[in-house]
This record gives sequence, C-alpha cells and structure tokens, in this order.
Amino acid sequence: MTDEAGEDLVIRRTTQNDIPAVVAMLADDALGAQRESPDNLAPYEKAFQRVGADPNQHLMVAARGDRIVGTLQLSIVHGLSRQGATRAIIEGVRVHADERGSGLGTRFITWAIEEARRRGCQVVQLTSDATRTDAHRFYERLGFTASHLGFKMAL
Repeated sequence: MTDEAGEDLVIRRTTQNDIPAVVAMLADDALGAQRESPDNLAPYEKAFQRVGADPNQHLMVAARGDRIVGTLQLSIVHGLSRQGATRAIIEGVRVHADERGSGLGTRFITWAIEEARRRGCQVVQLTSDATRTDAHRFYERLGFTASHLGFKMAL
C-alpha cells in the first residue's frame, strides 16, 4: 500500500520487537501519559502473549519501513444479540504524532473495517474517551455514529 507521498505503508501483525514503539504511542498524549508506563515493558509483553494466543484478537501496526507509525487492536466477538451477529471492536487506536493529519488514520480504520467485513462481522464498534473531541469528529467523518453512551468501571 503506497500513500500520497509515495512511501510504502504496511499493515501487519504486531511483533514482540514492536512493543516499545506501540507503548510509546499509547503514552503519547495527556490521557496515555497518566495510564501507560513505557519504562516498564513487562506488563505489555505479558499482555502481548495473551493477545497473541487468542485467534479473535488482532493487534496490528502500520509501518513505514522499520518505523511503526500506527497501532490498533481489532477484536472479533461472537454473540447472540442482533440475531447472532458477529461484531468487531476497534480498540487502542493510535497514530504517531508525526503522522497525524496525513490520512494514515483513515487508511488504518478503513483497513480494520474491511478486515471485519472479511471476517463476517455485521457491526463494527469502538469507543473513544469523552475528552477526545478531535477523534470523535474523525470517526464521524468515517461513518461511525455516536449511538451509545459508554460506561467503564476500574477494577
């Protein structure tokens, strides 16, 4: 896949070697800086192993050469609601600060939607922190609707 600048972009599964770059992107904003710990990769490496062992989890990166420029997790969830529909959940979306506004996010989310469709999903959903208003506008431009109110509880 080649972008407007003519640079190759590869969307692929995350490898163990990608973990530091992925964690750095997760921590690279006001919210992430409060909840991520790039100086201690042990919990991320353990989580990487758990995610990799589950065939319904797809931890992906967008890369230009050896440089990781984006990450997301696509989870496939089988359920009974919606007449037994399979849904895809897009989580942990991050685009490297240098790449924001370049169209990479659109290409990455479009890839995730197409992959969900390819895997037989009838619904794609995601959540975004209430304070990320730029992200909300981005998702709405891609055709997502703010149809639900989400709730979380830290355990």
